[in-house]
Amino acid sequence: MNLARSIPGAAGLAAVWLMWVTTAQGQPPLRIGASLSQSGSYAELGTPMRLGYQLCVKHANERGGLLGRRLELTVEDDRSDPAAGARIYEELIGRQRVDAVFSPYSTPITDSVGDVIEKHRMPMIAVSASASIFRKGRKFLFQLLSPAEIYSEGLTDLAARRGLRTIAIIHEDTLFPKTIARSTEDFARKRGLEVVLSEAYPKGTADFSAFLAKVRASGAEVLVAGTYFEDSVAITRQMRALDVNPKMFVVTVGVVTEKFYEALGRDAEFVYGTAQWEPVLATARAGGLIPVARQYAGIREFVDAHRAEYPGAPLNHFSAWGYGGCQVLLEAVRRAGSLNGARVREAILAMDFTSVFGTFRVDGDGVQVGHKMLLFQWQAGQKAIVWPEELAPRPPRFPTPPWRQRP
Repeated sequence: MNLARSIPGAAGLAAVWLMWVTTAQGQPPLRIGASLSQSGSYAELGTPMRLGYQLCVKHANERGGLLGRRLELTVEDDRSDPAAGARIYEELIGRQRVDAVFSPYSTPITDSVGDVIEKHRMPMIAVSASASIFRKGRKFLFQLLSPAEIYSEGLTDLAARRGLRTIAIIHEDTLFPKTIARSTEDFARKRGLEVVLSEAYPKGTADFSAFLAKVRASGAEVLVAGTYFEDSVAITRQMRALDVNPKMFVVTVGVVTEKFYEALGRDAEFVYGTAQWEPVLATARAGGLIPVARQYAGIREFVDAHRAEYPGAPLNHFSAWGYGGCQVLLEAVRRAGSLNGARVREAILAMDFTSVFGTFRVDGDGVQVGHKMLLFQWQAGQKAIVWPEELAPRPPRFPTPPWRQRP
């Protein structure tokens, strides 16, 4: 019998909704597991991802769940430790028998977890930026973000267009920042910039005076720092103390959080940052005319819902990673019509999908090829997108004035 024709109007809709509720309540929840860094060195960055995951699951349940089942999310603390992350996913998949998994934060932890999800053939949309971990023959790991290998495209393009000629690079001696450093060198040479310094520092370094002294001695017009949060703040503070004055100072990762500006105040002004996404995309107009939100489906609703659900919580690209990664996985399962790992994998490989985070499209290795990177600058306490030009509502404040000329 055709149910839609046999029950007219609002009464029909109510009956259909009641049937779905009854069916969903009669089935076990679809359980999703994840680890995120809620303590340790990545905690500042893992927390907004968790909020993004939670909000996506809430919205999915409000729309009827997935495969006729409500979603239930469990998140464990991996303490920013790759070995702990691997143990958690083995427990979640092997013993607790979760139906699906979300990604941890960071390249090292994702790389460690990648072996576990490969063993269990459970697809994961990985919130990790280094493409190298996807080139290991894995079949069930898929990249959400633009790879680290292209992070430096915007900053080197902007520097060259502004007539700068020399660049210095300092970075943490771990996989993701090392990838940033190598790619910065490659892009710099392609743009005609001379790399006058490239040095690594151990994870946990707090005193950067020796590295910054070398930067100053090099005369570099551009300084790129491959960082996370604590080192990004420390380097900026010590640049002022040591009067290091490049015409462009670009930082990765930690600079995108509101706490970067809270920690540094006006010393954060003029600092450039690489970003995968920014909430300003919801209202920005390229050239003051063309709405950017068209390229980020549902972004306005996501931004409004996040602020309503988590007042005062940071809203940045980490939040959108969580929400967007969740959207992609749920859409892949919906298209597959199943939780079968092989079917979901095939659905992911065939996707050209737009989420609140932007375009998702991967190559045969699972490396992201559809998403666009951004370059922003802290201007008057706000992050202003300055590259690419087609998404930038305003130009950069250039050059960065010397510290002694700033308040």
